Parts: sequence; C-alpha cells; structure tokens
Amino acid sequence: MKAVFYDVKLRKKVEVDVSEKVTYGEPGKERYALKGKTPDGRNLTKFVKKSDWEQANV
Repeated sequence: MKAVFYDVKLRKKVEVDVSEKVTYGEPGKERYALKGKTPDGRNLTKFVKKSDWEQANV
C-alpha cells in the first residue's frame, strides 16, 4: 500500500510504500501512525485517524 508522507528534508510530499502500522501512547490516549521508507533509506512517519489506520493493508 502506498501513502503520501511529508518529507522534511526535501520539504515536499512524497508517495512511498507503507512498511508498518504503529500506535503510540497509553491505553485510552493512543495515536495511530503509518511508517514508510524513502528510496535513499530515510524513515518517514505519518499520524493518521484510527479509521485510516485500520484500513491500511500492511
């Protein structure tokens, strides 16, 4: 699955493959994120809504 991430180094949006789904925070206050990797090996993180996180096929 591909997603659009903001690449801080390039200062623009890029579309890369999602490598994993992760959650941050304690129970009841979770934040949902998708992780991806640029072609040159840098990690990207995008925080998303729970519904989008659940629909992601990883």
